[in-house]
Amino acid sequence: MSPGAQGHLAMLAFSALVAGSFSLGAMVANDIAPSAITALRFCLGAALVGLITYLRGGFRTGDFAAPWRYLILGGLFAFYFVMMFEGLKTAPPVSAASVFTLVPVMSAIFAWFLLRQVMTGRMAAALAIGAAGALWVIFRADLSALLGFDVGRGEVIYFIGCVSHAIYTPMVRRLNRGESIYSFTFGMLVAGSIVLLIYAAPDLAATQWAALPGMVWVTLAYVVIIATAATALLLQFATLRLPSAKVMAYTYLTPTWVIVWEIALGNGVPSVLTLGGVALTIFALLMLLRDDGAVPKAG
Repeated sequence: MSPGAQGHLAMLAFSALVAGSFSLGAMVANDIAPSAITALRFCLGAALVGLITYLRGGFRTGDFAAPWRYLILGGLFAFYFVMMFEGLKTAPPVSAASVFTLVPVMSAIFAWFLLRQVMTGRMAAALAIGAAGALWVIFRADLSALLGFDVGRGEVIYFIGCVSHAIYTPMVRRLNRGESIYSFTFGMLVAGSIVLLIYAAPDLAATQWAALPGMVWVTLAYVVIIATAATALLLQFATLRLPSAKVMAYTYLTPTWVIVWEIALGNGVPSVLTLGGVALTIFALLMLLRDDGAVPKAG
């Protein structure tokens, strides 16, 4: 399998696994402080990735040179997850997932500034179509809501977090100096844990851990093992094999996967009009997958 095909397969898994965070996160977002659950997930995620790295041969001399790189990446990733849980307090899962699909457009812009990665006309058109589909869902297929910019508070909060995610993707390629995806991900998670433990200290102390509902612990287990450690590895893996815009194109599948999760959890099906926006995001993904003209170009 070619490196490009490996990157595509990694991102297909990434989109399916990330989707679970929206449905499960929305169920517990009001039961625990976003900073507290994010701090815990990063600490446990770092421990898990550290163990995996050790079992695969350990760390190499120089893996943690210039630690400021990990602080930047860890800070960006931590901020994204805190804002995600904050947004899910009020934003419906499918709507939040659609906000997430705006990341490819922003990622492509940041990739040009940071890496001078260029895109073809087809890729630009696909990103525009995907963004239109996302806006369709975010504004509930209501033209008057779009014209009046009637968007929920949760969606706005989560969008701010998504800007951080969009910067994170090209920054991985910019800051990686040949470290393995395991040690690089471990460094990022440790740095993010340090930032979060400082920031979330009051919330961690105030949380009544023994009184938390069981679903919080189920969600925590999922986000630590799957939505933090596994997806971080997949994202690092794919970013080193595909252009940033194409990597993040797979986020267009997230609303579709969220709908599957919502149905599986018994939370119903979105309206037919909303599904029209989801269909546009899938069409955008297919356009991007056919576009093989843009290759990673670091400046």
